[in-house]
Amino acid sequence: MYAFTYHKPTSARQAATLLSKKEDAKLIAGGHTLLPTMKQRLAAPTALIDLGACADLKGIARKGRTIVIGAMTTHAEVAASPEVQEAIPALAYLAGHIGDPHVRHRGTIGGSVANNDPAADYPSALLALGAMVVTNKRKLSPEEFFTGLYETALEEGEIVTRVIFPVVSKAGYAKFRNPASRYAMVGVFVAKRGPEVRVAVTGAGANGVFRWAEAEAALKARFAPKSLDGLKHGAEGINGDMHADPDYRAHLIGVMAKQAVAQAVGK
Repeated sequence: MYAFTYHKPTSARQAATLLSKKEDAKLIAGGHTLLPTMKQRLAAPTALIDLGACADLKGIARKGRTIVIGAMTTHAEVAASPEVQEAIPALAYLAGHIGDPHVRHRGTIGGSVANNDPAADYPSALLALGAMVVTNKRKLSPEEFFTGLYETALEEGEIVTRVIFPVVSKAGYAKFRNPASRYAMVGVFVAKRGPEVRVAVTGAGANGVFRWAEAEAALKARFAPKSLDGLKHGAEGINGDMHADPDYRAHLIGVMAKQAVAQAVGK
């Protein structure tokens, strides 16, 4: 690890100011991605800006038909939140199955979203629920925000401040997790809001999180696990690695989708 200066602002505004003034500075939330790469000397920021003391980036609130979650809210806090459990139980379930207790008590929703790991859980929830990512400069839909593997639309000096989730009528999440890392080898989040149905897949796409249009059409006709019987996702555009080849991941998409719908309808 190379030498760096450490800053701990107490507000998002202070953090943004530091980020604009410090050359080669990096924001740190939970630190699960940045710190290991720094230890391996794969990243060498000259300054670290710790968002841990920014109170305005924390908290969960129900506002009308939405749930607003501050970027520095931990996975454990999302999982345990009565507001989330009541309004979007599938989101609480997702957060409660990220990593292990150590990860859930340090990792944050903003850090996960900003990192956009292709095997992370939250991107599928944002895409399926039609959430809005709010930064210190603008609001972005998931389609605008997630741009590729580990890539987002965040610009220089831009900080994720909160995520706004619409409350939907039905939602469910299921993942086939790597037994060591607990990352999603394939995760599927389904959501029904009025006549609209969204099915988002994480862990499988060669270009990151994506929607499965064929499953959405089938579930729009009838929102039930049986609607996906016989429906298969092709292996084209699916990621392959040492853990699973594209064909196996494509098969898992269908399996996890049926499980997610079963959770959503309470079966």
